[in-house]
Order: sequence, then C-alpha cells, then structure tokens
Amino acid sequence: MADHIKIRPANGTWTVRAGGAVLAETKAALELIEGDYPPVIYFPREDFAQAFLDPSDTTSSCPYKGTATYYTIIAKSGPIKDAAWSYDTPIAGMEQIAGYLAFYTNKVSVESL
Repeated sequence: MADHIKIRPANGTWTVRAGGAVLAETKAALELIEGDYPPVIYFPREDFAQAFLDPSDTTSSCPYKGTATYYTIIAKSGPIKDAAWSYDTPIAGMEQIAGYLAFYTNKVSVESL
C-alpha cells in the first residue's frame, strides 16, 4: 500500500441518497484517506440498491489504486452520470476496497447517521 493512503473502517451507519431516496445504508463502510484529499467513504457493493446502478464506459487510472470503473445512478429525478466508481481489481496493497463503491459527494449525498 502507498504510504500516503490509509484505509480503515468507517464507524457508524453510512447512507447514500440521491433524488430524495436512500440508495445504500451500511455499517460496513471503509474510509480511505489519501494524502491531503478529503476522506472518501467506500460502501460494500451488496449494500447498494443495484437496480439503480448503470455501468458507464468511463474509466480512470490511479497509480496507487489501479483502474476505476464508473457507474451512472438511475435516480427518480433522472440519471446522475458517473456518480459512483469502483476498483474491481485494485493493485497490490489496495485489495481491501475491491467490491466497494465510492461516490462523488457533489452528485449524491453521503452521510453518517
């Protein structure tokens, strides 16, 4: 794992909301802290309502985590393009976030209850 990245359990219950609906709720979230960036909460994929996720063609590459795939959230108010991402096969040292989803907080609400 890169020295500037820390992954730890995110205490409490976490939710994702979009278009007024709760799309995820979990007590098994992870918090990823990378350097000076704000912490990112990762949700287990099985705790997200999969019917609201539509795979996107968008990908990105991070030298520390690997290749991210993106998802559009299908909300009642309309699609929210590339609102979520996942490292399905992260690089060595980042395996802890495999199978988890993270969300852009400027597109959806990620909250601790």
